[in-house]
Amino acid sequence: MLADRGYFSSEQILQCDQSDITPLVPKPLTSNSRADGRFDKRDFVYDAKRDEYRCPAGERAIWRMTTVERGLRLHRYWTSACPQCPIKAQCTLSDYRTRWEHEHVLEAMQNRLDRAPEASRLRRQTAEHPFGTLKAWMGSTHFLTRTLPRVRAEMSLHVLAYNIKRAIKILGAQPLIEFMRA
Repeated sequence: MLADRGYFSSEQILQCDQSDITPLVPKPLTSNSRADGRFDKRDFVYDAKRDEYRCPAGERAIWRMTTVERGLRLHRYWTSACPQCPIKAQCTLSDYRTRWEHEHVLEAMQNRLDRAPEASRLRRQTAEHPFGTLKAWMGSTHFLTRTLPRVRAEMSLHVLAYNIKRAIKILGAQPLIEFMRA
């Protein structure tokens, strides 16, 4: 299952993984830390064997507590060396690292994405083309109708027209007519 970063949901990715569906969804980059010249989450290396993080200064951030936020069970890690750290000014503004209990699922997915950079390119070529075409057909006015049932009907007609034109382009008009008669 391949989607773009706007569809990223930790819970849904876990559900896919548990249902033997291999998800590929890039994680949104929401932190401005790197742009501001500070370290971000990617600079803190997690050691699964020791269940701890290694900060950019080389200090160990160990597990301290577990909490539940928005239904997610999160583990918190921090080091006592932060107040005296010589690179504290470059560090993240957070006092601790947070790790979801199923973070390994997201890390495995990111590893798959790193090994297959062409997957996102292929998705853009196949999934974005129909929407771009439909948007061009509809013009700047977008939908001509109002209310959800009417807009659904209008969109369905646009999609039907797109699919028919695409089938004609791929198969040809005569083979398509023969296929529909069969």
